[in-house]
Amino acid sequence: MATAAFYTLGCKVNQYETEALIELFKDRGYEIVDFGDYADVYVINTCTVTNLGDRKSRQMIRKAKKMNPSSIVAVVGCYVQVAPEKVKAIEEVNIIIGTDERHRIAELIEQYKEEQKNISLVKNIMKVKEFEELSVSKLEGRTRAYLKIQEGCNQFCSYCIIPYARGPVRSRKPENIINEVNKLVYNGFKEIVLTGIHVASYGKDLGNINLLKLLEMVHTIKGLERIRLSSIEPSIVNEEFVNTIQGLHKICPHFHLSLQSGCDETLKRMNRKYTTKDYKEAVELLRDKIEDIALTTDIIVGFPGENDEEFNQSYHFVKEIAFSQIHVFKFSPRQGTPAARMKDQIAPEVKEERSRKMIELGQFLQNQFLVQQIGKTMDVLFENTLDDHEEIFEGHTPNYLKVEVHSKEDIKNQILPVTFQGIKNHSLIGNIKN
Repeated sequence: MATAAFYTLGCKVNQYETEALIELFKDRGYEIVDFGDYADVYVINTCTVTNLGDRKSRQMIRKAKKMNPSSIVAVVGCYVQVAPEKVKAIEEVNIIIGTDERHRIAELIEQYKEEQKNISLVKNIMKVKEFEELSVSKLEGRTRAYLKIQEGCNQFCSYCIIPYARGPVRSRKPENIINEVNKLVYNGFKEIVLTGIHVASYGKDLGNINLLKLLEMVHTIKGLERIRLSSIEPSIVNEEFVNTIQGLHKICPHFHLSLQSGCDETLKRMNRKYTTKDYKEAVELLRDKIEDIALTTDIIVGFPGENDEEFNQSYHFVKEIAFSQIHVFKFSPRQGTPAARMKDQIAPEVKEERSRKMIELGQFLQNQFLVQQIGKTMDVLFENTLDDHEEIFEGHTPNYLKVEVHSKEDIKNQILPVTFQGIKNHSLIGNIKN
């Protein structure tokens, strides 16, 4: 039996796409092995959001060929899409595919076996208008399933390479989404995460549906307990959005509300489409209507032109909003984006110091939020056991807080009420309520 191994870099969308490719290979009769094992085919799903993503992509390509010099190495995804000539020039690579037509990968591997000629399939992504159907029905060892509903982005933030790597907004047909959710529920999944490149744009190219209407459709599916959204923009949060969400009890009260900076001048240079006032109003709407809500976000430090005053404004805005968790990124100039050409680039040591301060603030806010949960009781979906403790089970609350409990019974993939008694390593410690 032929073997295939996969390595994924980057976001949850990439992870979903890799799972879909794995199913394609299984349907062709391949045995899937770990990436560190000897395999006949290695597939690397690349990322290009940062320079680190580019470098890691190249490292994994070379590593694959070293493990089996006669293997077929196929490289797909964002790095291929924006730098096809660079990837082609890596001698270990046999097949490259950008961010469209990845569903043909197994077919192209068979073609390579016959012809022994390298294959390049990288289209002009800006001209692609149809959503590429890749689906997942089984995820071994998982209790939460990611489901891609949308591709591409029309926002063109000045720092972001993703619109150039993923192309314009393309939405998945709602009937295909519903079909996949039903398959996942049939296979035992209680929670799904609707993900995409710019989820808030879902339906804009279809005309007869939007994200709220889709959520209402998914909410009716029997057996599905939880619906979670990946990152959304503050611009989507209005009275209609909040009132609709409030009436759909399966929607998890956790929103990753993209911020990037808490300074209006920085946001303007980033070409973000909102102000801090808009953002704060969105937060107030959500917190006013949705009980036990947790808000998380991303912050970029060291954006070109960000002086001490702008950084301090951003820092104090983050503190004022009091997120339950923040992800901090140091600005990484991406060739081909406006921000890479901006004057007043920030020195690496300044970025490092600002990153340290913002991360420390994030840790303080996270701990503060966790302390507020002690004494509460919430339903927890249990997912696995800790590596070194078979009787310590780990799961998440609806608002995506990590929880640990002791149980002699196997409670994986069960949703149980837990009363929280303490905190350990950024997790809530509790007891299952009888």
